[in-house]
Amino acid sequence: MPKSMTGFGRERRTFDERDILVEIRSVNHRFYEFSARTPRAYGYLDEKLKKLLGGKITRGKVEVSVYIYNKEGINANISVNMEIAKGYMNALRQAAPELGLSDNIELAEIMRLPDLFTVVKTQEDEELVWNQVKETAEAALGRFIEMRETEGIKMFEDVSSRLDNIEQMVNAIEARSPQVTEAYRERLYTKIVEVVGDRNIDDARVLTEAAIFSEKTAVDEETVRLHSHISQFRELLNSSEPIGRKLDFLVQEMNREVNTTGSKCSDLDVTQIVLNLKSEIEKIREQIQNIE
Repeated sequence: MPKSMTGFGRERRTFDERDILVEIRSVNHRFYEFSARTPRAYGYLDEKLKKLLGGKITRGKVEVSVYIYNKEGINANISVNMEIAKGYMNALRQAAPELGLSDNIELAEIMRLPDLFTVVKTQEDEELVWNQVKETAEAALGRFIEMRETEGIKMFEDVSSRLDNIEQMVNAIEARSPQVTEAYRERLYTKIVEVVGDRNIDDARVLTEAAIFSEKTAVDEETVRLHSHISQFRELLNSSEPIGRKLDFLVQEMNREVNTTGSKCSDLDVTQIVLNLKSEIEKIREQIQNIE
């Protein structure tokens, strides 16, 4: 079953240390193109995410956005500057007699004094961060793939229906071809009768001319190849592998056979069928541009 190259997946997870949000979105692209938007301090995640998604996505322009919200104070190591604290205490005790104050300094009052605390940001565990981002990204990737598959089902149904139409039109060309030759033989015979003035003509020569016309306008090879391409198309649509590029090649080949059919046969009915065939193939081509 085909997958669409357009998709979106979003997941948010809460951990003890942080909240993580991952968004994955993609649009059509001939190859797999990856880009990531991560916080400046977490640039090491880019390559890991590219590898993670590269194992699941083969085509499309993919953008991953990662938002990391660290819980306040979780990465901070706070310590009391004891030398400054002692200096404050000594200064206050020396000033107390002169100011006529009692020595009743309490801890809460000391804690309000400036420069008493030193805050040092601790080094994060990169492996822990990656495991948390990976868990969140895998959940977002699951939603992303699910959306691609849902869109792929719609494309499968549309393309399958158009293949049925194409097959019916190819059958109509095959049925019409002998009639075209017979009509040409009748026109040729009538023309010769008009020129000669009676029906005393060489029937063998007329049959030979009709045979030459039939050979020049025969589209048997083209219709056989079209049937083969339709069969291959259906097989690929039911494949679990990425098929976008293969389908694109088949569409080109189908167009080639239809164009050759149109150039060989000048019959108005066949010409109309050829125009309808080209229209259906073009609609299929537009659809498969979005297939992975």
